[in-house]
Amino acid sequence: MVPPAQFARAAAAAAGITASFGLVVEDVVPLNLSNAITLRLLPCDVVARVAPREHQVAAFEVAIAGQLAERGSPVARLDPRVPPRPHERDGFVVTVWTHYAPVPGRAVAPAEYAEALRRLHAGMREVDVPAPRFTQRVEQARRLLADRERTPALSEADREFLGHALSGLGRAVRASAGAEQLLHGEPHPGNLLATRQGALFIDFETCCRGPVEFDLAHAPEDVAAHHPGVDRDLLSRCRMLVLAMITSWRWDREDRFPDGPRLGEQWLDQLRAVLDRSDVDLRG
Repeated sequence: MVPPAQFARAAAAAAGITASFGLVVEDVVPLNLSNAITLRLLPCDVVARVAPREHQVAAFEVAIAGQLAERGSPVARLDPRVPPRPHERDGFVVTVWTHYAPVPGRAVAPAEYAEALRRLHAGMREVDVPAPRFTQRVEQARRLLADRERTPALSEADREFLGHALSGLGRAVRASAGAEQLLHGEPHPGNLLATRQGALFIDFETCCRGPVEFDLAHAPEDVAAHHPGVDRDLLSRCRMLVLAMITSWRWDREDRFPDGPRLGEQWLDQLRAVLDRSDVDLRG
């Protein structure tokens, strides 16, 4: 959980910045308090994303989201009443987004999910923003494992296993990947909104370059059946790599993902079982 004092400061920064542009803020409703702070501000009804100045990539996210919106891609848009840029206050960086009311009882079907992702990738092929390759995200996970102060609860055997998994699976994906392009980086269901405007993606701070199968690996398994041109072998390797990455992140003592420690244990067992059935060579 976010410490109460940090949440109070983040909420005050978001409210203050939003109010400075003439919007009325009387209430702050937390939407996401895991590794990022996302707030709904009322009655002006906007969504504010807040991060400490030293941990934010807001300019990167705003640049990508803005270009995608101009191309009609299925993405959440910045709120038009606030200048479309990062805003700083009290050590936090805040971006202000349009709030999309959820449609009660509506879920994004696999075919709709796949079509939204296809359209997102089409727009991303036209976006001109420097972005890291997906391998840098793998390396970030490896560095986390090597930092025992940040992962004190991880046993040495599990640390070694995850390190070999990240290295071996990273090599396997690189060896079989074909064309690469700009990707969302984490287009999982938590980053897809079911709205009256259709399915819309949010949270572009994880954008990277790689094969589209790396993005598909974050989506539910039945989505890939509706996506054209999927390399099934590469997708399988990407799914294992993504599982190794998200498992590693759950062991970070600073991780605020809900129920993170339990998921870390569960996903470790799942990764071992999947790798036992695969032909991926983790040696090298």
